[in-house]
Amino acid sequence: MTFTSLELCAGGGGQAIGLETAGFEHVGVVEYEQQFCNTLRQNRPTWNVIHKDIRELDASSFDGVDLLAGGVPCPPFSIAGKQLGRNDERDMFPTALEIIRKIKPRAVMLENVPGFASSKFDKYRDDLLRKLHRMGYNPEWKVLQASDFGVPQLRPRFILVALKSEDLSFFRWPLGDQIVPTVGETLKDLMAANNWPGAEAWAKQANRIAPTVVGGSKLHGGPDLGPTRAKRQWAELGVDGMGIANAAPDADFPTDKMPKLTVRMVARLQSFPDSWEFSGGKTAQYRQVGNAFPPRVAAAVGTAIKQAFNHKLPRHSPELVGKFEDRLCEEAPKQRTKRSKKKPV
Repeated sequence: MTFTSLELCAGGGGQAIGLETAGFEHVGVVEYEQQFCNTLRQNRPTWNVIHKDIRELDASSFDGVDLLAGGVPCPPFSIAGKQLGRNDERDMFPTALEIIRKIKPRAVMLENVPGFASSKFDKYRDDLLRKLHRMGYNPEWKVLQASDFGVPQLRPRFILVALKSEDLSFFRWPLGDQIVPTVGETLKDLMAANNWPGAEAWAKQANRIAPTVVGGSKLHGGPDLGPTRAKRQWAELGVDGMGIANAAPDADFPTDKMPKLTVRMVARLQSFPDSWEFSGGKTAQYRQVGNAFPPRVAAAVGTAIKQAFNHKLPRHSPELVGKFEDRLCEEAPKQRTKRSKKKPV
């Protein structure tokens, strides 16, 4: 059985790809930024991509959709910002709640930064859960670590799932498979694409998972791999985090110099399929990649929700990851299935 979904604040498509993989059919994919909409349309011409601020969305046509999902803007709760919460004009949780009230989806899935799980936002979070409960949902939340689902980086995300009573007893949070490739294993073929002689040695040095990829702000600066502490962690992996390269290092690139990552490399670290193309200039592309919800994690949560809809208790096994790998990441290196014994940075 096919279930439908409405995606809010879709960005570059990370969550939408994951839910598609889990078996959901998107009846609407809403995104405010034009370049991001171009990416969604370019990769999925059949999706109903809606270029609109969700505060201006007429949601009435989506009444009764099975799943409302979204990655509402994170700056109000991010440790990298001022953490203004409900006092931040970018807080879209009230708008999402109003859309939920109007269209009454069977389930809700919202993701945000792990900072939303902190004690600072206990009151705000509890108020959100109470409102969902009054609408007839049983909300639960959990912070999931992307590396538990084969994503080669430290990327914890706050996930809220709200189900109706008839589905709740069949929902189980996905456990992941904990098979985590290193940065070197994941990117070795891309680093060697232009015949850089240092690719083999670089891959051996990049023998851990990456720090959390950050996407940057629309208002502040170009693409790089984050604040000073993150750049030091990238340097330990042999990566120059001061910017994003236009192409992989070539045959003339010194073997003793740290290469920069390309947008495609960072996209693979986020578990985007290599076939997914990003619209716009390098900065716009990198923002779509760096701010994304990893598709592999979205697929795992989406599958858990679908199993609850089908009233089937899940079989916790690496089977889901294998299916996701087959459908989306055929171009990725085979070493991805190798278990890393190294500690994360």
